[in-house]
Amino acid sequence: MNALELNALCKSFGTQRALADVSLSVPTGSRTVIVGPSGSGKTTLLRMIAGFEFPDSGSLTLDGQPLVDGTHAVPAHQRQIGYVPQDGALFPHMTVADNIGFGLATQGQARHTRIAELMDSVALDANMARRWPHELSGGQQQRVALARALAQQPRLMLLDEPFSALDTGLRSAMRKMVARLLSDAGITTILVTHDQSEALSFADQLAVMRQGRLVQSGHPMDLYQYPVDEQTALFLGEAVVMPARIEAGWAHCGLGRVPVDSKLDHETSRIMLRPEQLQLSASHDSGCRGVVTEREFGGNTCTLTVTLPANEFAPGQSILVRSSGLQAPPNGSVVHLTTVGLAHVLKKTAALSPS
Repeated sequence: MNALELNALCKSFGTQRALADVSLSVPTGSRTVIVGPSGSGKTTLLRMIAGFEFPDSGSLTLDGQPLVDGTHAVPAHQRQIGYVPQDGALFPHMTVADNIGFGLATQGQARHTRIAELMDSVALDANMARRWPHELSGGQQQRVALARALAQQPRLMLLDEPFSALDTGLRSAMRKMVARLLSDAGITTILVTHDQSEALSFADQLAVMRQGRLVQSGHPMDLYQYPVDEQTALFLGEAVVMPARIEAGWAHCGLGRVPVDSKLDHETSRIMLRPEQLQLSASHDSGCRGVVTEREFGGNTCTLTVTLPANEFAPGQSILVRSSGLQAPPNGSVVHLTTVGLAHVLKKTAALSPS
């Protein structure tokens, strides 16, 4: 069952088209991440779901209730949707307890008990209840904002890049805590981010936007392995993309003969491999040969830049290969490469236009 249904949403600001025919289904209890570069329309879409913006056309339904259609739009405060913005947006003149309790209908001891429960659920110490927002760290402010949103018992939770201002270690810990908390509560969640690793690790469903359009959606692993086009492939992580000729399930390319995920023949095409699909081989009788021209040491792993010999497809393409940090060959080494799994044949797609 789907909690949220977006159907053909369009939105323009003056002559600028922000959203063009966006349709998406969000399953009940799932975590959907909307990802895309700046200006892709993802925040506009989130604000439209929250009720802060209204579409020029299209419809939006939550739990079977129309929130927006051609005749009416439910105001934001009546949608029972929680919203956590990027900066938390805490009220500076209110304590932590008053921020969390803002909007609670209960009073007296029942109110204090509910606030204490919410603070505990987001791992905030009870002694922080009397603190002011400026006395909190970035991570603590985000947890207060989350607790305030949870206090309304929302049908849907919207997170607008809530971890972007946190340092790397805290961002990962907060992301795991929030994912666990929302999953345990069974709350359907939509997260907007421009961070690819955050999107892939948080999402049950991933939706990629570009130039106001939804270009691909599905399970994160499917999008990572089978992106619809080269731009999506490169946006979701490092990728080796090269020209190839496809014949009977094999690609003839700069890496030699590589199995692909398509049975159709293409005289000219492009294939994609992730760097982890390329391995250094000890055998000189398999794979193809290349020369290490750069190495970036990263501790347990090392990223190598390997230049392939010139061939009919490219004059001498450089590709990324990951190796064990302790066993990585030095610059100038001749290495032999083999591939793991299937290369993905990229579709030829026309350039998107938001207009």
